[in-house]
Amino acid sequence: MALMHRFHISQGNVTYSSRFLRSDSFVRNSEKERIVVSEFGTMAMPDPCKNIFSRFFSRFQIPSACVCATDNASVHFVKYKGDFYVSTETNYMRRIDPQSLETKEKVDWTQFIAVNSATAHPHYDREGATYNMGNSYGKNGFFYNIIRVPPPGEEDKGATGDAADLSGAKVICSIRAAEPRKPSYYHSFVMSENYIVFIEQPIKLDLMKLMLYRIQGKSFNKVMTWEPQTETIFHLVNRHTGEESKVRYSAAPMFALHQINAFEDNGFLVMDMCCGDDGQLIGDFTLDNLRRTSGEEMDKFYNTMCRNLPRRYVLPLTVDQSAGPDQNLVTLRNYTATAMARRQGEVHLTHEELHDDQLLQYGGLEFPQINYERCNGRLYRYFYSCGFGHVFSDSLLKMDVNTKELKVWRHPGLYPSEPVFVASPGATEEDDGVILSVVITPREDKSTFLLVLDAKTFTELGRAEVPVNVPYGTHGFFNEMG
Repeated sequence: MALMHRFHISQGNVTYSSRFLRSDSFVRNSEKERIVVSEFGTMAMPDPCKNIFSRFFSRFQIPSACVCATDNASVHFVKYKGDFYVSTETNYMRRIDPQSLETKEKVDWTQFIAVNSATAHPHYDREGATYNMGNSYGKNGFFYNIIRVPPPGEEDKGATGDAADLSGAKVICSIRAAEPRKPSYYHSFVMSENYIVFIEQPIKLDLMKLMLYRIQGKSFNKVMTWEPQTETIFHLVNRHTGEESKVRYSAAPMFALHQINAFEDNGFLVMDMCCGDDGQLIGDFTLDNLRRTSGEEMDKFYNTMCRNLPRRYVLPLTVDQSAGPDQNLVTLRNYTATAMARRQGEVHLTHEELHDDQLLQYGGLEFPQINYERCNGRLYRYFYSCGFGHVFSDSLLKMDVNTKELKVWRHPGLYPSEPVFVASPGATEEDDGVILSVVITPREDKSTFLLVLDAKTFTELGRAEVPVNVPYGTHGFFNEMG
């Protein structure tokens, strides 16, 4: 169940508070004292009071909307039109009070726009608009939709400020799935100053299995399959006009959860992301694997769980139709990634590794963050991330994408969360600021702490210790209060 945390930093003092999200899923599970609403990796438990025949036939009942889609928004804090929400990957969000962590109303995307879900990783432009992606499906097929929610005041339509308001939200582009019955799973997307790129990757959702998953007694992650015989497709969309490029950009099969950044450079779109070659690992993060006994086998297994590494792809924004087969269209000297012309209107991409061998000793790399306000969609130099030498992240990393130089914060037995960059007041340099990360210490009782690092040198500035046991989390954000 989603547990929200808040570290309040003021005049050199830090206070901590937390609250469970009072979602419908939380209330129902609490009342029954068991999981009755299925989650991404957790199947609802059958009623132990029913006999085996009753439990079997209950699988065939048509599920209610509450059972089908959870509102246990445990992934991320997001912002729309000045309001804060917590989000997951269903059609439900929950509006919250960022100061008290009070749970407010349940928000259904389908009441505002024709999508059946939305990601927990929107992007924000410099005018205050929010962009996201959501699915829709019906008799005309399955579509990936790019959504724009306007900034506050642009299209409020009588909003009072006392209720969730997504008025003015619209789909700016609908992308038809290559396989209508087996669309791709995606967790995020790419946005530069003028373009959005949706990556249709070979992790597929089997819609037939999805309809039967409750009957089969399987959780949602069991309906996903890794199909490496399928190419990765990059859909390039002008985010101002909603027009999709007629060029088909493809690459070898790869798996990506999180993007690092994207920017435009002299007629090319440069995309950096955390990628792997084996999408089956998404099903490895289970309690059974976490409970493996200690020893050489466990260490070997953990070291293969997250092997996502930083990569760079370069897309030519205009393609010369007279380009010959296998001609590299990337003419910029500072990139080794290629874009090879194939048949007319088709370009095949190969990536550049954004790391050297030093990174490999820290496992995979995930949860990348940048100086978002300054660099999102623009040329940048640094990103920060978690290193995964364990099933949980066990290091914090700073990467220079120009030199591939790596700075590391790592201590045995300490497991940091996603690094959050906060710029110094009046900063003039990209890495002038601090990194915030919540560090859990499972070998010690009640000793979780908020870590503060100098973003430039990656040296420790301080810790704010919390005398409670805080569980490991995923994503967070910094909010400067007035």
